Amino acid sequence: MLFSAAQHTSQSYVDQRMPELSDWCATIFDYGETAWREYRSAAWYVERLRAEGFTVEEGSGGMPTAFCAEWHNGAGPVVGMYAEYDGIPGNCQAAVPYQAPREGLNIHAGGHTDPHSGLGIGALGGLLATKAAMEKHGIKGGLRFTGEPAEKVRGSKPIHAAKGYYDGLAGMLSFHPFYMLPMCNTVRRDTHCGAAYSVIYRFICDQPEHWGARDGAPIPQAHSAVRAPGANDALNLMYTSSKSLRDSMLPHSGGWSISEAILTAGQATADNLPAALADINYMMRVPTIEMAEQVVKVLDRNARAAADMTGCRYERHWVAKSRPGLANHAMADLVWDVMQQVGAPAWSEEGLELGREVQRNLGFAPTPNPFIDALTRLQDPLEAEAILRQSLPPEQQNSTSDDYTDMCWHTPTARFYVARPALRAPAGAGLPAWAMNALGGMPETINPMVRTAAKICAASALRLLEDEDARTAAMAEFVKRTGGGIAGANWIPPLCDYEPPFNFRWPEYVTTPRGYDWWIPTKR
Repeated sequence: MLFSAAQHTSQSYVDQRMPELSDWCATIFDYGETAWREYRSAAWYVERLRAEGFTVEEGSGGMPTAFCAEWHNGAGPVVGMYAEYDGIPGNCQAAVPYQAPREGLNIHAGGHTDPHSGLGIGALGGLLATKAAMEKHGIKGGLRFTGEPAEKVRGSKPIHAAKGYYDGLAGMLSFHPFYMLPMCNTVRRDTHCGAAYSVIYRFICDQPEHWGARDGAPIPQAHSAVRAPGANDALNLMYTSSKSLRDSMLPHSGGWSISEAILTAGQATADNLPAALADINYMMRVPTIEMAEQVVKVLDRNARAAADMTGCRYERHWVAKSRPGLANHAMADLVWDVMQQVGAPAWSEEGLELGREVQRNLGFAPTPNPFIDALTRLQDPLEAEAILRQSLPPEQQNSTSDDYTDMCWHTPTARFYVARPALRAPAGAGLPAWAMNALGGMPETINPMVRTAAKICAASALRLLEDEDARTAAMAEFVKRTGGGIAGANWIPPLCDYEPPFNFRWPEYVTTPRGYDWWIPTKR
């Protein structure tokens, strides 16, 4: 279907505002904030959205770094989009074609890898272009734009979903940067991402005096006296036992995974005192909720045993419980039609030369096109689906993991991918993380993705707003697949039965007499 006048307006608008979008993307990239600690990034979005005429709720869903923005041009359908803006610890990289942390920081600080800096600004550009076209062409309806912190731990979307932030929408547009085939410059069709649980086990040694106690025994005076093992030992037992039993948690099929991260360990306790507190976070990515529940049963058993053996008690705290995704062909087809008209990203000679400079700094011979071929061509969704299914059992409905899936159960949702810059390398050569991270921060290399994503978001949103038949088809399919819509016979309700888990020792930036720094100090 050819673009409407409003859709053409949106495309020109994105081009006009690209200098600003580029600057904004660089700003969020330089913040490099990580899960549950995206204070400056969230504040920047709130200020920008208010300046653009949106009404913004800060701290939406009880999450300090989340938000929900709304704008209406009269009564009518409302379309949803969203920003992510969290990075990953240990990936601090400046926007330069060589390895270097951002100024004043060390490599252990946070940085954008996917990059969510480009994801959020690409979606924001699409949002603002949609608004401008609605105003110019008198299109009735509204826009909702949520700020989604802690995506890397699947944090905010299960909470927003449970509290109704995705209800009442005509559709949701979910964009993500990507470069790996078959999910590059395409739309997911049938096989959507799976479920995921993230859980923290906290070991607490708050009554060490009971360890080895005997009736009538004197108070131990020597450092060599028997003492409670404490929380560090409990964490160590939890870590090793769960590693050892991993093969027995689930069948060796379905493409599931589990990983762990130690958040707190001992607080540098010394003088032979038992460590009082230790936290370990487990993240499991699985096709089904039932598989996630089975893994948690094993982890619960391991935590009980570790606590019993070390004179501790344990607590279990949820970080995320998210549902598998739900397909919507009508939404996928709508976005795919738009993608074919917008086209794939294209890089200028300046962007290509920066890619060659990264190749040189890696010791590779520079190539005329330093980026992989898939970035500049579209991948048909049906062909992508066929390729994806080749490695999956026939009965498996969901694969890999991403938390947009919670939106799918509240409104018709399209999940689409736009190519981010990815380097061509000699056969057999490995690429360090800094190279990918740098390409995600340099304007000349990341702007083509931001521009393309913004245009796709805007034209797709306007199609939903202008085309009643398209909206009806998408909603009818949503109702059919859920067995009646929200609360229907086949609908999976929100799994979130916990408070936002921001009160743990998540890695973060701190302000000290040394200035603004990462929690692992930079040499000054």
